[in-house]
Amino acid sequence: MNALSPLGMVSELPSSNQMQSDAERAISDDSGTEVQKDYFVEKDGVKFAGTHLLVDLWGASNLGDPDHIDRALREAAEAAGATILHGHFHHFSPNGGVSGVLVLAESHISIHTWPERDFAAIDIFMCGACNPYHGIPALKAAFKPESINLGEQRRGLIA
Repeated sequence: MNALSPLGMVSELPSSNQMQSDAERAISDDSGTEVQKDYFVEKDGVKFAGTHLLVDLWGASNLGDPDHIDRALREAAEAAGATILHGHFHHFSPNGGVSGVLVLAESHISIHTWPERDFAAIDIFMCGACNPYHGIPALKAAFKPESINLGEQRRGLIA
């Protein structure tokens, strides 16, 4: 991790949603045989890998502070029930935008900001029992956008 530090801000704060051990993730079927848990999601009769939200924040604030952005994305991830593994945020200049990602056991949250346009583009992709929609209020509170454009894509659809 130290090799990444000169490139930007590397965050290694642990998540309060701790990942289960392999033994805890394994479940038993009706006969008592241990089987691996399936992290695909089933919703509205459709089975898929996970929900990918595209979140555009317009008229947003606090878009040039990597520490603030790190905290905001962590709050969103934890509200969604995700397990944070690693974070990395790069500040392009003292007055520029920030690009960064939280790597989650359940996938990722990424952000790219344009403070000069009061705009942030955020991707939230989560599988399993996580609900990425539960993270939206944390993003609203942290960035106070005037408007939000939200799109959803179900990734890995099983026909």
